[in-house]
Amino acid sequence: MSEQTTPANDNVSTDDILEVARLARLGVDESTASSYADDIGKILGMMQTISTVDTDGLTPLANIHEVCQVLRADIPNPDIDREKNQAMAPAVEQGLYLVPQVME
Repeated sequence: MSEQTTPANDNVSTDDILEVARLARLGVDESTASSYADDIGKILGMMQTISTVDTDGLTPLANIHEVCQVLRADIPNPDIDREKNQAMAPAVEQGLYLVPQVME
């Protein structure tokens, strides 16, 4: 396993969160900052646990789908009841599903 350097103190304080929020000009109160500090501390703890896993000999994946993905043939499925499905759709016109416009 490769050797990694870790900070001597992984704890994130409420004051750290408040300072970052101030620098980012975010309105974060003390209670929320405390909650964020706890959550970040938990995440850092999980990362420290994960870093102990021996990954020597494993080839990293750029994408999880690099593993063989079996695709089915692109043929119509007669088991799908189009009329039944379109009866449940909010809007249908001439056999097509209508969806809200997202781009002008």
